[in-house]
Amino acid sequence: MTKITRRLAGGALLAATIALGALPAPAQTAVKFTLDWVFQGPTSPFLVALDKGYYKAEGLDVTMDPGQGSAGAMQRVATGAYQLGFADVNSLIEYNAKNPGKEILCVFIAYDFPPFGVYALKKSGIKGPKDLEGKKLGAPVFDASFRLFPAFAKKTGIDRSKVESVNLTPQLREQSLVQGSVDFISGHYFSSILDLKARNVGIDDIVAMTYSDAGMDVYGNGIIVSPEFAAANPAAVTGFIRATAKAWREVVATPATGIAAAKKRDPLINEALEAERLAMSLRMNILTPWVRANGMGDVDPARFARSVKDVAEAFGLPAAPEPDKVFTSRFLPPKAERMIAP
Repeated sequence: MTKITRRLAGGALLAATIALGALPAPAQTAVKFTLDWVFQGPTSPFLVALDKGYYKAEGLDVTMDPGQGSAGAMQRVATGAYQLGFADVNSLIEYNAKNPGKEILCVFIAYDFPPFGVYALKKSGIKGPKDLEGKKLGAPVFDASFRLFPAFAKKTGIDRSKVESVNLTPQLREQSLVQGSVDFISGHYFSSILDLKARNVGIDDIVAMTYSDAGMDVYGNGIIVSPEFAAANPAAVTGFIRATAKAWREVVATPATGIAAAKKRDPLINEALEAERLAMSLRMNILTPWVRANGMGDVDPARFARSVKDVAEAFGLPAAPEPDKVFTSRFLPPKAERMIAP
């Protein structure tokens, strides 16, 4: 056999081996990712990216778990049990201020407008913020809206000392409001409003006071990453974001795709309710004018700097962390890959 025919034979053998799938697959970077809450419509793009192999195409072997609040998601990432998570950036500001040198980074903002708010029933006689004085606020202590209630109170002239707080499990929050054991509750708008609706409370019977309407110009949830993982695997972080943005584009275009992914993980969800929850989050929190012009993921630097100071003041922190110790855009893929809708 001549040298040329040996090369040809070797090439044919290699091609046949690849075709038969006998070669080992490229190594995948293992990633554990935690959501802030259960599988629902608003976070379904993460599930779509996982189910459709978008993370795998980026060289990532992703394991995804539900969470029990933003504080829990941050603790999972802080301890190294999870490399990436989805959490409220305002809780991250507090964590980083209290843990200098161990800052967790937000690398992608999903909720350009926050979903935070408080909610009462019209039959209670509550009409506006000042009516909350002398009333009982029911919420889980780790709830982001509850954590930021002091800032809302300051913004709207509420005497916080005149509001009693009742610690509730998430499962009892809306139920307690309906039963009257608390006068108002805090929570994500698209969660509390629709959970009340599921308990046969009419939308017109709910008094909703969102923090954004009160002038609190803060951000909401985003993707967070442990500093060690980010330093060692920058391409993996960018790949995770790119795959997630791709899935978000798909869910915006075809919301049923996201609901199907959530239903696959939790067969007991109400598909119609989750479709409404997803639509509400897209309309109010995600597809904002700024995001339509600039794509998902990034922040307006001036606005973000103001929000860090406002949140630090609300939490009574001795000093606000530097904005670049909370959020960085250096892992974001190009703007063109983060554009969601015209």
